[in-house]
Amino acid sequence: MSDASRLKSTVYVGGLENAVNEKLLADAFLPFGEIADVTIPKPDLPSSKDPHRGFGYVEFEVATDAKEAINNMDQSEFFGRVIKVAPAKPQRDSNEGLGSKTAIWETEGWIAQHAVSEEDKLAAQQAQDAKPPLEDPMRSLNSDAAGPLLEDSTI
Repeated sequence: MSDASRLKSTVYVGGLENAVNEKLLADAFLPFGEIADVTIPKPDLPSSKDPHRGFGYVEFEVATDAKEAINNMDQSEFFGRVIKVAPAKPQRDSNEGLGSKTAIWETEGWIAQHAVSEEDKLAAQQAQDAKPPLEDPMRSLNSDAAGPLLEDSTI
């Protein structure tokens, strides 16, 4: 199965109770079709006392079964909790975007897109130097007054 078709046949299940394991999750989604795989990620920290991170993925053999599971199980109650069932999103590359451990400007793609060569800097400086200086717009005023002169002013 290609990655694109795998993604279409995988659903995200969020809001899982700690008592839920992979077998229970598979049993809950079995009525919607053949299940290829069930994954419930473990906590990142080894010191965590939680058995999992509160969400999981159910991969079906057929993408239409995944859609059927989403339509029937989203916002349903499972082990006393309302669960969210949605299409799974592709896993992000850990080196890009928010949540990465590398600054965005240190990635190769960003540097290639935003880097400015020395020739470009020099050309920009020459273009800036070639511009005539801007004339002061206030020089064209004939008087010191900030408005039209009134000859018969009674102030």
